Amino acid sequence: MIVCVCRRVSDQTIARCARAGMAFDDIQLELGVATQCGKCESCARSLWDECRPGQSVAHLHRDDPLAPAQPTLAMA
Repeated sequence: MIVCVCRRVSDQTIARCARAGMAFDDIQLELGVATQCGKCESCARSLWDECRPGQSVAHLHRDDPLAPAQPTLAMA
């Protein structure tokens, strides 16, 4: 998905830079994110914050595929 329309920068590019340890200021300098109209700044910063090293990964609930199926209640 394109995050910065003015500079045509995608969420994948921002995430890759964040994972590489780039500061948000560096991303702005290198890619121009949030330097023109500024409408993408909050989205870009949030994405950067989620992807930067040291951030904990959100726990995703995943059903155990080996667990027996739960019975469903029949509605009368």
